[in-house]
Amino acid sequence: MRHATRLPLEELAPYLLAVHDPPAPIDWPSLFGNANPVELEVGFGKGLFLLNAAKANPAVNFAGVEIERKYQLFTATRLAKRGLHNVRLAQADARLFLRDCVGTGTLRAVHVYFPDPWWKKRHHKRRVFTPEFATQCQRVLGPGGRLSLATDVEEYFGLMREALAPLTGLRALPLEGPADDDTYRTNFERKAVERGQPVYHGLYERLA
Repeated sequence: MRHATRLPLEELAPYLLAVHDPPAPIDWPSLFGNANPVELEVGFGKGLFLLNAAKANPAVNFAGVEIERKYQLFTATRLAKRGLHNVRLAQADARLFLRDCVGTGTLRAVHVYFPDPWWKKRHHKRRVFTPEFATQCQRVLGPGGRLSLATDVEEYFGLMREALAPLTGLRALPLEGPADDDTYRTNFERKAVERGQPVYHGLYERLA
């Protein structure tokens, strides 16, 4: 992360979304100052997806949740330097954030790209994508909302699909095909493609 010198906190403050104690559902129109649709990325890392998505879709609001403070500040710096004001970033456990801070039917999309698979069995409990998390994804999406998934771990992708299979409010959609460039790829996806690894994608729609 040497290529982005972090800006002072006072300059990053507009991009930082505080999670209150006790937590409460976020009023998105009040947070962003408009009624534009909201999309959430879980585990935004260095922020490549949010950066490109916010730039390409100025009439859409984007929120990101990441457990690491350093990535929150790093991504906020990238956004601030480009003057992208339609993004807010939270530092929190995504499972709790979705459950406690996102109201029912308030999101147009949830993006979950390359979550940590936590390989060791004793660490499986740390995995983000569980049946409970899948249920929360269904809850927070409004009718027609999309859940977009990607991972380079075939076993984990299978677990994601198993967690989603019982949910009658979501239906799997055919993939729309990858873009011809790297516009919406995360750093993890770029690395996987460069190594020649397959990347597994899933796309689901919230039924009315």
